[in-house]
Amino acid sequence: MIFKVTYQENKMSNPKREETKSLYLEAESDVEARATVEKNTPYNIEFVQPLNPAHLEYEQKNPDFALTEFS
Repeated sequence: MIFKVTYQENKMSNPKREETKSLYLEAESDVEARATVEKNTPYNIEFVQPLNPAHLEYEQKNPDFALTEFS
């Protein structure tokens, strides 16, 4: 399943909607998606959202859409 993870790049500052970023990754569950991002980044995760087919199709229309893969 594809998940959309919204985050702040810095854990030390207060979250601001204008600074919220997102990434997309494939995982078995939202718990796995969160753990993967926490393990590989210093990001302050705000929300992990599973994308249903219609929502995924909408997100894929964004030219910046790309699945994130961590090695």
